[in-house]
Amino acid sequence: MQSFRGKLAVVTGGGTGMGRELTRQLAAEGCSVAICDVSDDNMAETRRLAGAEATAGARITTHPCDVSDERQVLAFRDAVLAQHATDHVNLLFNNAGIAGGGSFVRDDRGEWERTFNVCWYGVYYCTRAFLPLLIASDEGCIVNTSSVNGFWASLGPGIPHTAYSAAKFAVKGFSEALLEDFRVNAPHVQVSVVMPGHIGTDIVHNSRIVLGGEDGPDLDDVRAGIARRGIPTDDMDDEALRSMMEMFADMFRDNAPVSAAEAATVILDGVKAGAWRILVGDDAHQLDAAVRADPLAAYGEDGLSLGLPGT
Repeated sequence: MQSFRGKLAVVTGGGTGMGRELTRQLAAEGCSVAICDVSDDNMAETRRLAGAEATAGARITTHPCDVSDERQVLAFRDAVLAQHATDHVNLLFNNAGIAGGGSFVRDDRGEWERTFNVCWYGVYYCTRAFLPLLIASDEGCIVNTSSVNGFWASLGPGIPHTAYSAAKFAVKGFSEALLEDFRVNAPHVQVSVVMPGHIGTDIVHNSRIVLGGEDGPDLDDVRAGIARRGIPTDDMDDEALRSMMEMFADMFRDNAPVSAAEAATVILDGVKAGAWRILVGDDAHQLDAAVRADPLAAYGEDGLSLGLPGT
């Protein structure tokens, strides 16, 4: 797909981060975009920004949708068809995701499954819903966001990371399996799997809201988790703890080596080049090489570290 001009793209998780930046850059190239998110306010800001940069009559529509709920995904699809007066779409960016459920042993089952359902079933449900519309186009592409945690199930020694990693491994494997499926059954449809390293997004902020509501997660659980990382919490009241959580989330976004806008550019360039595997960031390339060179050492006691704030 050499050009996005005149195409129609669907972007999940379009309210912030890479989803927002994908929407802005697509619209600037003349591509109409239908975005979904769980935050109306965030989507409105994306629409404002993308609309100001749109060219060639590109339209931006916003749709509230929790991608882990198939009924909401089907309603999202139907709304896209109606509002864009179309019988097909050209691009599907399965981008929505949250983090959580680090430990299968210790963490709450509800948090674990919520994280897995957004990160995996969101991809599955949206692909099920939109694939017939991609096949109906003259050229189509599915872009599935996995992660470096889709080939390395860790954040470093001593930090369990099971729900997110399991989901991202599933996204990677599903995407690779679609390569041959599409060659046989839909040769005009392309699939790309994106594996970002540390990208400057609000995923930490957003995950707290999705998993714990506006007040965030249970503070006793947070306090215990921070203490396990060797940070004393005995003298922290609840307000100090919330401030520390905000600081970690801000650090994740603001200290990232790659911005969300830079990541979106790498992804779109990869799609245009027909790349089925898109690594984003020097850390992603380095981790990929290290895990391939010595997969056993990747999970040793002195194994790899992604170097994220608080890890």
